[in-house]
Amino acid sequence: MGSPSPVESSATSKVPSRAAPLKAARNVLNVVLGGILFPTWYPSFYPEELVGKDTDRLYVCQWCFKYSKEAVPFHSHMKACNVEDNDPPGRLIYRKEPYSIYEIDSEEEKLFTQNLSLFAKLFLDNKSVFFDVASFNYYLLIQDLPSPSLPSRQIVGFFSKEKMSWDNNNLACILVFPPWQRQGLGKILMGVSYELSKRENRIGGPERPLSELGRKGYLKFWEARVANAILKIRNKSTVTPEEIAKQCWMLVDDVIVTLKEMGMLEARKKGAAFLLAKDRVRSWTQLHNVNLRPPVDESCFVEEWMQTISGREDM
Repeated sequence: MGSPSPVESSATSKVPSRAAPLKAARNVLNVVLGGILFPTWYPSFYPEELVGKDTDRLYVCQWCFKYSKEAVPFHSHMKACNVEDNDPPGRLIYRKEPYSIYEIDSEEEKLFTQNLSLFAKLFLDNKSVFFDVASFNYYLLIQDLPSPSLPSRQIVGFFSKEKMSWDNNNLACILVFPPWQRQGLGKILMGVSYELSKRENRIGGPERPLSELGRKGYLKFWEARVANAILKIRNKSTVTPEEIAKQCWMLVDDVIVTLKEMGMLEARKKGAAFLLAKDRVRSWTQLHNVNLRPPVDESCFVEEWMQTISGREDM
C-alpha cells in the first residue's frame, strides 16, 4: 500500500461543493482528509498501480498525507500514525493562536513532502515538482481546533520555497486546502514568505507564472500591503514605486501592477514619482473593505529561527 491514510468512511463529513476551476480528466474524484470528504480539481501523479486511473475516493492521512484507496488499511493507519501524537515534522518558526507555522527541510522529510505534494496537486493546475523535492523547504500552516470532537490540530495549508532561487522567488507553490479556503489563511502564508525575504535581505516575490486564482489572491495581499506602506509615510508629498518596494520587500513591478489595479498610478516610467494622496488611498481601502492589519505578527516568530534565517542571505 503506497502510503496509507486513516479515517473511517462512515465518520466523514462532506464539504459542500462550490465553483472550482475547470477540471482536467482526474484520476481521483474525491478525497477524504481526516474526516472530511471533498472533491478534487485536477489530476495528480499518484502511482497508478496503487491508486488506479479513476478512483472515486482516496483516503489521505491528515497528519502525514500517506494515502490509500481502501478504507480498512486507511483506518488501521489512522490508529497507528505517529505524527498524530507528536509535533509535526520540522521546526516551529511562528506561533500566534490559533495558528502555527512549521518549516520543513524536504531532504530530511522526503516522504512527508512528497506525499504532501501529491495531495496538493489535486488542487493545483500548473505545478509538477513532486518527487524531486530536495531543493525546497516547506512551510506548514497548522490550526488548533478547540472542539473536543475534532483533532487537537489540523494542517490547513502550506507553501514551498526554493532553498536557493536565482530569481529571488520567496514562494514556489501555495495552497490552502479547500475546506479552509476563503478565511484569509492564504494571506498568512504570503505574509510569512515576505518575512523570509526580509530576513534573508532579498526583495522577491512568488514564482511565475501565476494562475488566475493566484494572481487574484496576490493582488488582494499586495493592495493591503502597499496601502499600509503609503499611509505610514510621513513628511513627503511624492513617492516612487521603488521606495514603496523597499519598504514592502516587494518587486517594483509588483508594486506598479498593484498601484495600477488600485487606480493610484497612471501609465508612466518605472522610476517616476507620483503624488501621495493618502486620503484617496484611505477612501479606496474603506470602499473595498481592505483590512490593513498585517496578517503576520512579526513579534510571534521564534527568536532562534530568526537568528538562523538571517544567515541564509550568504548561502
